[in-house]
Amino acid sequence: MTTPPRRTSTADPIHLPDVFPPVDAAPAPGCGRCAELAADRTRARGKGDLSAVSDANVLIRRHPH
Repeated sequence: MTTPPRRTSTADPIHLPDVFPPVDAAPAPGCGRCAELAADRTRARGKGDLSAVSDANVLIRRHPH
């Protein structure tokens, strides 16, 4: 007797929200460090370095103002 195949997928499709790419973090007005990070993010995006873009967004969001 053979074992029936194990189910490895869901019956219905899973719908994820459209959150990619995430919205860029807004630099705080008048903050020099946030401005530097935003400029780094722009350069990284121009080079296609999306990891650095993400890193800059995290640093801007976490920067104490």
